Amino acid sequence: MSLYYRWKNFEEDEDRPEKPRRFGVTEMRGPNHTLLTQSVLQDIFESMGQFVDGLKFSGGSHSLMPKSFLKQVIDMAHQHNVYVSTGDWAEHLIRKGPSAFKDYVEECKQMGFDTIELNVTSLDVPEDTLLRYVRLIKSGGLKAKPQFAVKFNKSDIPIGGDRAFGAYVPPPPRSTELVEDVDLLIRRAERCLEAGADMIMIDADDLCKHADSVRADVIAKVIGRLGLEKTMFDASNARASEWFVKQYGPKVNLFVDHSQVMDLECLRGCNLGKNHNSVLGSSYFLF
Repeated sequence: MSLYYRWKNFEEDEDRPEKPRRFGVTEMRGPNHTLLTQSVLQDIFESMGQFVDGLKFSGGSHSLMPKSFLKQVIDMAHQHNVYVSTGDWAEHLIRKGPSAFKDYVEECKQMGFDTIELNVTSLDVPEDTLLRYVRLIKSGGLKAKPQFAVKFNKSDIPIGGDRAFGAYVPPPPRSTELVEDVDLLIRRAERCLEAGADMIMIDADDLCKHADSVRADVIAKVIGRLGLEKTMFDASNARASEWFVKQYGPKVNLFVDHSQVMDLECLRGCNLGKNHNSVLGSSYFLF
């Protein structure tokens, strides 16, 4: 990497770390909402590969692709020192029986995946089972990345039984009938890290769509407990990425769409990214 490229937000002599990076990680969305051909991915890797740390096949999209094509994409990513992660697909396998998840881990390893993501909300399994999945992934020689989400809607809260982890209610004048239980989400994430998880993905969708200063406190609480290096945020829009970098600096780990990679790197490096305040209404993302 060119020696002149530095993180001006930090000390003047601090260079952008070389890959593999422990912080300032940019994970890019692979084929999901839009079709990314091999040629498009090749162009991205050749032009911006030094700024892309990971490629994730979101939403189980890898399950729809021919294995030969999938293997070619994974090999291409590895040639550019880009790790490859599954999306939230494991939850569709547990209904096949106890051995299905172990077989899934082995298949992912054979295909060349580096990381398996576990969508904790979709899995809907007891904590002991979740931790067992994390250990199975690690014992298979892959990295584990549990994904948690903070939920705000009443429909997300169970009518009876245990409180829903991740449920959060802002103070008045908003309704206070829901249960605040972000601490439970963080405790479960901490146990996943203790079991060997390499990174915790936080789905920030609800945080970014209706965010205010209170929910910025939620993000601060998550980072304060789990650590910036062990936390990655799903920044679903460009303005969210801008806020995270401005609030926590270039060392924050973010999952973004492929169209945001260059803009994000400009924000990380010299704060040259677009001013997204002029693109979206000011009430959309106010912290």
